[in-house]
Amino acid sequence: MMNTYKSTRHAKFFLNYHFIWIPKYRKHILDNPEIKQLTLDTINKLADTHNFEVLATEIIPDHIHLFISALPKYSPSKLMNIIKGTTGRRISKHFPKLNIKDSVWTRAYFVATAGNITSQSIKEYIQQQTK
Repeated sequence: MMNTYKSTRHAKFFLNYHFIWIPKYRKHILDNPEIKQLTLDTINKLADTHNFEVLATEIIPDHIHLFISALPKYSPSKLMNIIKGTTGRRISKHFPKLNIKDSVWTRAYFVATAGNITSQSIKEYIQQQTK
């Protein structure tokens, strides 16, 4: 669920991230349906492996939008390292004709947080901890 708090043994959290990243040189590799599907499948597998939730994904020929909810142990840069690294390696391996030398993706990415917490929610949470 997108609007619910999640818990681990030691934390209660609500962390949603909106990521955008692009292929190197803005190549339109993502208009290939097979590459698009491989990318989606890889992201979904990573979500299971690393316990993050994919809330929305949009793959456009020259960039990807990914909206996820993640555990607090993952920084946004770590999530991007995992996602871009794994998808890039799989694309390079499965599509050698692309002749990708070093990386599928640029090093850059956009990230924004999204949440719905209020001051009142924080106050109530703190008050509940003292009981």
